Amino acid sequence: MIKKGKKNKNGVVSLRFFPNRLFPVFLLFFLICYSSVNAQIKIFIETDLEGVSGVYKFAQTREKDTPANIQACEYFMGDLAAVVRGLRDGGATEIIIIDGHGSQAMIPHLMEDGARYVTGIPRPDGNRWSLDKSFSGLVMFGFHAMKGTPDGVLNHTQSSKSENKYWYNGVESGELAQTATVAGYFGVPPILVTGDVATCREATKFFGPNVVTVATKQGISREAAVLYSFGETRKALYEGAKNAIAAIPKCKPYIVETPIKARMEWLDLDPGLPTPKLMTREWTIPDALHLLEK
Repeated sequence: MIKKGKKNKNGVVSLRFFPNRLFPVFLLFFLICYSSVNAQIKIFIETDLEGVSGVYKFAQTREKDTPANIQACEYFMGDLAAVVRGLRDGGATEIIIIDGHGSQAMIPHLMEDGARYVTGIPRPDGNRWSLDKSFSGLVMFGFHAMKGTPDGVLNHTQSSKSENKYWYNGVESGELAQTATVAGYFGVPPILVTGDVATCREATKFFGPNVVTVATKQGISREAAVLYSFGETRKALYEGAKNAIAAIPKCKPYIVETPIKARMEWLDLDPGLPTPKLMTREWTIPDALHLLEK
C-alpha cells in the first residue's frame, strides 16, 4: 500500500510504502491467475468396441453395418455417454474422443453433449490425432485384454485374425500398454480404463493401483461372458469417470525405456500356404511416438 507522506523542507511530498499491506493483494492476484490456468482439464479418450457392455462375439465387432454390429455400436454410444457425463461432472473442461476401433463405432446422432468426437479413416497420426502434452489424462474406453488372456473377452492385440503378439524390452504387451506408451511420450497419464474384468486386471498390472478401472462384464472364455445390465454398468462408468478426474494427481505416465527392443509374432494367413505359418520379427524402435509404425 502507498500513502502520501509529509512535505519536506523543500515542499516535496514523499511517498510511503507498506509492503505488508501489498502482499495480500499480490497473493490474491497470483492465486486467481494460478487457478484459471489449472482449471483447464483436457481429457483424451481412445475408444475400442470389444470392451463395451453387451459385446462378447466377434460377429458384433468385425463386419461393419451388420445388424449385430449396429447394435453393438449403439451399446458403445450408451456407455460412452455415461463416461462423458462423469468426466464433465468431475471437472473436465475439454474432452476429445478418438474412434479407435478398426471399422469405426461412433453413431453421430447418439453423441452426448460436452465432447468432440473424431471418427473416419485414414486420418493424420491415426489414433493419436491431436494428442499432445496439453492433456491432463488418458482414458482407454471399451478396451480388451491382450492376446492369449484365458478369461479375456474377445482378447487380441491389434489383429484377432493374424493373432499378433508384441513384446517391448522383453515385456509382452497388449493394446492397453501400447496406447499408454504413446501417451507417455507426451507425459499424459492413464487415468481410466473400461472393459471386462481381465482388461481391468491388466490395467492395474501395467499402470498401478491409482488408475481407475470399471468392469463392464466378466469373461468366461474368448467369446463367452457374464454380462452386467446396462443400468449397472453405466452407473459404474459414470462414477468411475468422475473419480478418474480426482485421481489425476496420483496417476503417472506409462514410460517404456528407449530405444525400445521390439518383438512381434503373427500368423501368415496367405491362402497359398497349406496352414497358417508362424512369423517372427525383431527390431528397434527409437521412441514411443513410433511404437505402432510398421
